[in-house]
Amino acid sequence: MKRMIQRPVAQCQTTQLSTPFVEAENMILANADLTDANSRHKHGCTLSWSRSPRRSGQAMASVIVLAALVLLIVLFASIYTVDEAEQAIVVQFGAPVGEPVTEPGLHFRIPFIQEIRRFDKRLLSWDGDPNQIPTVEEQFISVDTTARWRIVDPLKYLQSVQNEFGAQSRLNDILDSVVRDKIAASSLVDIVRSKDWKVSQEDLRRAMAAEGDKEILLQTVEAGREELVKSILETAQKQMPQYGIELVDIRIKRINYVVSVQAQVFERMIAERQRIAEQFRSEGQGRSAEIEGETDRLLLEIKSEAERDADVVRGMADAEATKIYNEAYGADPEFYAFYRTLESYSKALGRGTTMVLGGDSEYFKYFQSSGSSAVGLSQAVVVDRDDSDSDPPSESTSEAQPE
Repeated sequence: MKRMIQRPVAQCQTTQLSTPFVEAENMILANADLTDANSRHKHGCTLSWSRSPRRSGQAMASVIVLAALVLLIVLFASIYTVDEAEQAIVVQFGAPVGEPVTEPGLHFRIPFIQEIRRFDKRLLSWDGDPNQIPTVEEQFISVDTTARWRIVDPLKYLQSVQNEFGAQSRLNDILDSVVRDKIAASSLVDIVRSKDWKVSQEDLRRAMAAEGDKEILLQTVEAGREELVKSILETAQKQMPQYGIELVDIRIKRINYVVSVQAQVFERMIAERQRIAEQFRSEGQGRSAEIEGETDRLLLEIKSEAERDADVVRGMADAEATKIYNEAYGADPEFYAFYRTLESYSKALGRGTTMVLGGDSEYFKYFQSSGSSAVGLSQAVVVDRDDSDSDPPSESTSEAQPE
């Protein structure tokens, strides 16, 4: 009978291995295949490995936190805000997507793929460079303009000019061309003045304008500055919609002559001012002469009136003196005659005065003695007297000579 020999099979139980440290676990997992193969060859059994429940919970929590963090980053990357003063375009791979976003608030996009281009909704300014432009009279002037504009169609704006720098460049081309055409077709009077500006003769008189200036000032304004600016604005506005731009307003800031003409204009202005100054000066001199003549006339009148009053007062004084003299003569005629004779001596006889009178002259009767005889004799009296009224008269009598 054939004996069959059966090798006993080793019964292997599943071994539960736990790894307390994370570093050891990574090494065990790396060598798990080699260990499993050796065990099967040696014992004919299979080893099954398993982690601890605590470690599995920590790994799951880490995965959840990482997933939440990634989700939060993606959420923040997909949200964007639009301010009240802005409008936006969503661009994907350089091409615009969807309609422009003009409402303020929170909006969404595809993160990391789409980007946002923002544009200002407010009024923007444009300041052109001064240009030398000839008028219809071939007078070269420098014109400086400014304008206000805004973006009304962000999609067209992005497709045509891309950004504000491109828009400013396009505005330079359009507005400078329109301004040049309109200025070249207008006269200097229409560019400078408004239509309702009227110059009267009184204005010309106050300005003391020369004849050539009067002709310029009295020219008729056909359109005026306001109509010219309005025409420039309407012409330029027709070219703006294709760029998504609205031109709101345009103004002329400054108008001036070019440098080559300014010197001549300034010389003419200086000559005109000098002429006006000379006219004022001549008028002032004439007025000064008139005032001086009037002053001299008034002075003569005052002097004549004063002299007349002085003569009147002097006459009244003489009358009063005569009256007093008469009263004194009436009181003592002899003394009065003596006093008046002495007064005549002081007035008539001066220094170096020589008088030849007869010995019986009444004029020197008070010099004669009572016993002297004057018959057949002449008496020469020489009286020397200082011109000063304070010195008393000096009298000397010479020896009588026969006649």
